[in-house]
Amino acid sequence: MAIAYTCAKPEMCHPYDAVRSLYLLSDQHMAVIREYPQVPITPPYRPLVWGDFNVIHTTDTHGWLLGHQKLSFPEPDYSGDLGDFASFVTHMKEIAIEKDVDLLLVDSGDVHDGTGLSDGYPPGGVDAHESNKFLERLPYDVMTIGNHELYIYADTYDMYTNFVPYLDGRYLSSNVNITIFNSDGEPESVPVGNRYTKFTTRKGRRITSLGVLYDFTGNDMNTTVQTVADMVKEQWFAEAIAEEPDVFVLIGHMPVSYDNWPTVFDAVRAVHPLTPILIFGGHSHIRDCQQYDGRSMALESGRYMETIGWMSADLEVAQGNANNISFTRRYLDQNRVTYEYHTQMSNQTFDTVYGRSITDGLQELAVSFDLSYLYGTAPQDYTINQNPYPSNGSLLSLFIADAVPYALSINNTRDSIPAIFITNSGSQRFNVFQGPFTKNDQLTASPFTDSFLYIPNISFSIANQVLPALNNAGASEKRKRDEIEKELWNRGAVDTRYRAWLEEMDRRAGMGRREATAGNLTLGYVTADSCPGAGDDTLHMALPYYSVPDFIGSNPPNVTDDTPIDLVFVDFIETQLLGILNGLQNAENYTTADVSLYSPTLSDAALGLYAQAEWN
Repeated sequence: MAIAYTCAKPEMCHPYDAVRSLYLLSDQHMAVIREYPQVPITPPYRPLVWGDFNVIHTTDTHGWLLGHQKLSFPEPDYSGDLGDFASFVTHMKEIAIEKDVDLLLVDSGDVHDGTGLSDGYPPGGVDAHESNKFLERLPYDVMTIGNHELYIYADTYDMYTNFVPYLDGRYLSSNVNITIFNSDGEPESVPVGNRYTKFTTRKGRRITSLGVLYDFTGNDMNTTVQTVADMVKEQWFAEAIAEEPDVFVLIGHMPVSYDNWPTVFDAVRAVHPLTPILIFGGHSHIRDCQQYDGRSMALESGRYMETIGWMSADLEVAQGNANNISFTRRYLDQNRVTYEYHTQMSNQTFDTVYGRSITDGLQELAVSFDLSYLYGTAPQDYTINQNPYPSNGSLLSLFIADAVPYALSINNTRDSIPAIFITNSGSQRFNVFQGPFTKNDQLTASPFTDSFLYIPNISFSIANQVLPALNNAGASEKRKRDEIEKELWNRGAVDTRYRAWLEEMDRRAGMGRREATAGNLTLGYVTADSCPGAGDDTLHMALPYYSVPDFIGSNPPNVTDDTPIDLVFVDFIETQLLGILNGLQNAENYTTADVSLYSPTLSDAALGLYAQAEWN
């Protein structure tokens, strides 16, 4: 039995419309109360196309296992949690059995670094150690390693010793090793997971899988990442692909566009010109699809538990010929409306005991990490790219013009000296939305633990030129910046690629079409990829996009040009800033010896301190 709720437009109703809905799980005979946001969510507009071989794909989940819980769109589009997803997978597997077809579940890495569930652990803990216990309960057929598993050796070692064994040979790290002590006490470099795996599906199809990481260079000591180009020359690689399977299922933490998947694909194709190849990528956080030939498809399924990927293929009719294979792909918004639509379940019948237990366990973990600790209540939304910078709705403006100057003034003897504060725009990872601003929100939005440094006694006229000069570097500086950009990509930064995707999406939408569709569509992703047909499962109007500069600064103090002030900046940009400062004047050659710590307060604490002071 369930508490009934009413809604003016049932087809637009979120099953969470009842503030408190009661579910009775018949096989548990136990009532469970859940609280839901009161927002209608748009359902998908057409059923999924099933083939005889089907795959559900996740990637770059980054700790978002309780989904997106804010009420401002597009967040409700992604309001399902891992328990809801687990119930969805359960029902989809039942449908696959009814249809007598194969259905796999795969993941392309990055389970660390993103929310309080992964990052909010107490002192002495390991990132994602607790949250990964819930991913272990999902029936993944294959998973692979991401770059965020490799920044800190303790995280990699935790995966190697605690997570990998649960996958029973199906956690793949084709080109990633960890150095451990072997039984003789000697250091030895071994794969984090398996180099490859071979298995047979329920329908008897023989699968060969690899798990590849892009050419990542930001890994910690005692971990190694081999380049993709070198990996395909290895003897083990030749042996792994020598025997022809019915289908190659290649997963990897590597974008399906503008990266090295063709290197892997071409190496397999050289041996097996016609074998079906399904590729599942990740890392750049976008929805994307490529077909490298007519008998393959490569899918990338977004980020942060926003998107669930779907691919289907008709393999039986492609046996014994060279014809193109019929593929479909779909990007599903990760919420219960989506899940109930595709499983033809109601809000009363959708939950499974197994799924509910995952949700309950995650909520208990959030309580044990004190993630709902309240700093204050945000009066409005503050976004990184959906509002112009600078503006009242810009998170970057809020951070550098308001939060940082306030946070760094606390117990600071230099507070009375005028100052300019500068940081990089990549310092903020996620939007802050109207409503409670909690420990979880701080960990999610502003995770980076950078120190603030300063140089004293810089005349205001010079200090005030530093920020524009950083953002308007000349040709030689631009070349340097391009090199830095490439280096940042190699070390794991994805912002540039993800934001370019959003910018292109906004450009395609155009103001006219946005106004025309504003009446009945909610904000969300509007994807254009390189595969035939429409990929998005649910229709949306594109998110507005405003570009932001690489560097952002506080409002300059109201002083005369010759007033000596403090130039305060985040440690991450010290080298660039010193170069700029020395280019703006020749009275002094500034070096790291002139730089001191401005405050013991780190960048990740600024928003919380500000919220406690201003949002209560």
